Amino acid sequence: MAGRLLGKALAAVSLSLALASVTIRSSRCRGIQAFRNSFSSSWFHLNTNVMSGSNGSKENSHNKARTSPYPGSKVERSQVPNEKVGWLVEWQDYKPVEYTAVSVLAGPRWADPQIRNPAGRTGLVGRGLLGRWGPNHAADPIITRWKRDSSGNKIMHPVSGKHILQFVAIKRKDCGEWAIPGGMVDPGEKISATLKREFGEEALNSLQKTSAEKREIEEKLHKLFSQDHLVIYKGYVDDPRNTDNAWMETEAVNYHDETGEIMDNLMLEAGDDAGKVKWVDINDKLKLYASHSQFIKLVAEKRDAHWSEDSEADCHAL
Repeated sequence: MAGRLLGKALAAVSLSLALASVTIRSSRCRGIQAFRNSFSSSWFHLNTNVMSGSNGSKENSHNKARTSPYPGSKVERSQVPNEKVGWLVEWQDYKPVEYTAVSVLAGPRWADPQIRNPAGRTGLVGRGLLGRWGPNHAADPIITRWKRDSSGNKIMHPVSGKHILQFVAIKRKDCGEWAIPGGMVDPGEKISATLKREFGEEALNSLQKTSAEKREIEEKLHKLFSQDHLVIYKGYVDDPRNTDNAWMETEAVNYHDETGEIMDNLMLEAGDDAGKVKWVDINDKLKLYASHSQFIKLVAEKRDAHWSEDSEADCHAL
């Protein structure tokens, strides 16, 4: 009797797994579309775990968090193959390297070090360069405008037939990669304040300005940051600083200057962590820091702007 009940239970489980597999395959494109339209942290955490558990799949979004050497050091991570990233995959021989920067050790200890990266193994434990155990929160302001000709007319891409969008990008001093001018959220600070502060410090060099210049910058930024905006993404970030115990989460927000008048009156000047700053045309050739290229692509889609010259792109190419 017990044997027959066990057999029926196993059969039911097998059937459920088979149906789930079919559902996942048949709804792959719908799932990608859902990713475009839903940016909640919980949704992304769940699906990152599913993707990182795949067997070498191109869908794996947990790549930069496994790169070596660790940023700002010569520390090499333990190698983690795609099929061993997910925590649900048993790996008794997993021996991640431990590393926390001296500068971080000098700071406060905020949370439980036993918390685990929701996206899976990274090959390194400790906090690395991150101050907090668990999620370290950042904010990324994506400032955009339409590319225009000398007469002020919006420029259309000859292949896609869509207008070209530009965003303000900085070149990071630490790694030399181009990025969105964002940064860490200070304790007790609102995200909206972080977005404006970081853009001013990194793209306008506000920290080095006089009191009068700071007030002028603040007035102009208030006009830009108080208008309607788009929350492009909110959640986990595939970042080279991530470890098994500490990781980056961000909120990427798009502030669009439709006429260009606001940003035309602001002189871009690199400051703080930025080595350079400039307007960059948005397209699929961009190579940006961490997950920033994904955020920029989402902005192009939301604004119906040019992204790729490949008009035949399908969901498998995303």
